[in-house]
Amino acid sequence: MRLFLCEKPSQGRDIAKVLGATRRGDGCLIGTETTVSWCIGHLLETASPEAYGEQFKSWSLDHLPIIPAQWMVEVKPKTAAQFKVIKRLLSEASAVVIATDADREGEMIARELLELCKYRGPVQRLWLSALNEASIRNALSSLKSGQETFLLYHSALARSRADWLIGMNLSRLFTLLGRRAGYDGVLSVGRVQTPTLRLVVDRDRAIASFISVPYWEVEVHLSSMGQPFIASWLPPSSGQDEAGRCLQQALAIQAAQEISSGKTATVLSLQTERFREPPPLPFDLSTLQEVCSRKLGLGAQETLNIAQALYETHKATTYPRSDCRYLPESMFNEVPAVFDALLKTDPALQPTFGRLDRSLHSRVWNDAKVTAHHGIIPTTEPANLARMSEQERQVYELIRSHYLAQFLPHHEFDRTQVELKCGTERLTAVGKQILIQGWKGLLYENTEEDEPSQKHQVLPVLQQGTQCAVNDAELKSVRTAAPKPLTEGDLIKAMKNVAKLVNDPRLKQKLRDTTGIGTEATRAGIIKGLIDRGYLLKKKRALMASAAAHTLIEAVPAAVADPGMTAIWEQALDEIEAGRLTLDAFVAKQANWIAQLVEQCGALTLAVPVEAGPTCPICNASMRRRKGKSGPFWSCTHYPDCKGTVPIRKDTRRS
Repeated sequence: MRLFLCEKPSQGRDIAKVLGATRRGDGCLIGTETTVSWCIGHLLETASPEAYGEQFKSWSLDHLPIIPAQWMVEVKPKTAAQFKVIKRLLSEASAVVIATDADREGEMIARELLELCKYRGPVQRLWLSALNEASIRNALSSLKSGQETFLLYHSALARSRADWLIGMNLSRLFTLLGRRAGYDGVLSVGRVQTPTLRLVVDRDRAIASFISVPYWEVEVHLSSMGQPFIASWLPPSSGQDEAGRCLQQALAIQAAQEISSGKTATVLSLQTERFREPPPLPFDLSTLQEVCSRKLGLGAQETLNIAQALYETHKATTYPRSDCRYLPESMFNEVPAVFDALLKTDPALQPTFGRLDRSLHSRVWNDAKVTAHHGIIPTTEPANLARMSEQERQVYELIRSHYLAQFLPHHEFDRTQVELKCGTERLTAVGKQILIQGWKGLLYENTEEDEPSQKHQVLPVLQQGTQCAVNDAELKSVRTAAPKPLTEGDLIKAMKNVAKLVNDPRLKQKLRDTTGIGTEATRAGIIKGLIDRGYLLKKKRALMASAAAHTLIEAVPAAVADPGMTAIWEQALDEIEAGRLTLDAFVAKQANWIAQLVEQCGALTLAVPVEAGPTCPICNASMRRRKGKSGPFWSCTHYPDCKGTVPIRKDTRRS
């Protein structure tokens, strides 16, 4: 019997249908010579510390670091029944085809089961980019060898073990240090979550420390041959700051008066430059999350859930957890089939299709830039829009538009910058003349939303020496604005492009520009976890760090919270996948680093906010507030070695 091992029941049903495995079994679907079964995500998890010794049940600095000599996994209680099904099927299987999601976590979900159940037979890999029938049949006809994707498993194991070492050891370490200082909460530390939290804390600090500075602008209303346009006053170099702003009110008032009293402004020079903007590429997951946050107000996890539903439930789009925005050259042959499917899905697209050029070969078709996955695009099978929720349809239409944009011309425009003189004052005006609307007629990408409106104006015909009438000069008082709080989309973008935020020259040299923190598959979950733990607070679309988050980031060593260091670790996981670094070497380095941190930080005193309490009646140590079944009470900070307590009277309790 050949066993297909899938990641989810829905995925299993789709593959079983194509294989003809239609007879229902216990946790599986059975065909003539083929059985399809499925996990429910990870059926196994890395064993908790107490599995390595009874002493680890209690949290103590004396027991740190906890570094397993032999790693253990445990069956998740909630899915133990399905594990038994798979264990039995593996014992009967003559061959296994791994059909989990085509990424390193999918590889690990299957491989950890094969290893625990001691399966030693042949293994092949089904590598799917979409769950529609045509894509499944195509993938079945070109199965990969199991060896070809085996190192993905080691990369995932390395990620899992590094996360465990850091999470279990440093969370215990800093929670215990916090308790010693009187902090009555858990300080959770994670390999990716803590540097991600640092990004928000840094933004909060930048906002809190920002001092707004007033500056002045002069907006000049001009006209030539009856056509009005707007110019801006250029302060003299002696009156500018580094950003070219005028900080001297008297200077701006004087300029406004001189310009107002002048009747004309003369064109000194003008320069026109032509721009050609190619259509935006199809989405990878991070870019989709970023755009959906900005346009639709969706959280990162919401976007991922919707993209997963479009892939799994509706079969409308391809694999969502992609880190690539390009398409393989071979998929150009599928364009007619995709177009046919899109028209059947939504006949209202007919006028749009009349403007598309199917022969256009945009930059998206590039084998050299395709990774394990390609960009997220529509599939070759029609979808049912009526079955989609409003948000699903909105996300689907974004994905669809970015695909169709590849078959429209570049957006072309001329940008003209003019310099003028009015008396002794100099002015500048910028204009834009659209020549070819191109893809922007389909995709209303608001790429210019942060630019002043006068940059989009159409200028009259001007040449050197042209005299323009001065109609008005308006003095404007402006203040510098603080940085904006991060949204989930901003945070996803910062996690992905963390190399740009790294200042350490040594890290920057090592760090590839393509290396971020977390992966396409995990970033949304990291952000959700920080929100669920109360480290991140969400107000409308804005994210802010809680007081506990600031406490944690101030407490942990810089390397633990450094996004650049975490990105270096992510880079190491890529090296394992490529076969240039071994799993054991990576984990050994992590273990050594953890041991050093525990030794260095064990004697730290954390600066955490704490309510002043009484001294312990037994050992005279300070006491901290704790919560019990009957309400709050004072407990000795040397607990459990000292079990001294003092009750808190009701009239002194905090509300």
